[in-house]
Amino acid sequence: MGFYDLTVEQTNGEQLSMADFKGKVVMVVNTATGCGFTPHYKDIEEIYEKYHAQGFEVVDVPCNQFAGQTPGTDDEIHEFCQLHYNTQFPQMKKADVNGETAIELFKYLKSQKGFEGFGKGPAALAMSAMLKKIDKDYKNNPEIKWNFTKFIIDREGNVVARFEPTANMKKVSECVASLM
Repeated sequence: MGFYDLTVEQTNGEQLSMADFKGKVVMVVNTATGCGFTPHYKDIEEIYEKYHAQGFEVVDVPCNQFAGQTPGTDDEIHEFCQLHYNTQFPQMKKADVNGETAIELFKYLKSQKGFEGFGKGPAALAMSAMLKKIDKDYKNNPEIKWNFTKFIIDREGNVVARFEPTANMKKVSECVASLM
């Protein structure tokens, strides 16, 4: 099974096939509307606007598994993102990314790119300290650690990068640019 064999549920209940993205660069990201990283929507939208015409797509999967930071309905989430960040990329149905109820898309992504750390800096230290309280073994498993974990898929369907929410968005943009 590969990336193009997977689907994700859209807010209208229909399945979106990742095969629709063959030949494109894709960012898959789990998002939240009430998170300290929510301003990443602005950066993601800027990357989307800059590279969409060249074949860049975003698959936004809202998730409420991290401190209940996405409590709204799919419609409320969409309205929030449009109002605050003028997002133009589609949002999928809210879904789980970890545990038994995780959607297949995220199970696959995690199997391809595991957790490699939060990097350096105050946000990285804060995330590490918080996660030690939640999961003492967090460094040794591929689970999604928090909202706004981003996976980058190249034009051939290979998962080439995983960026934790603490990653500098400039590095995310540079990764996307390198694949265009």
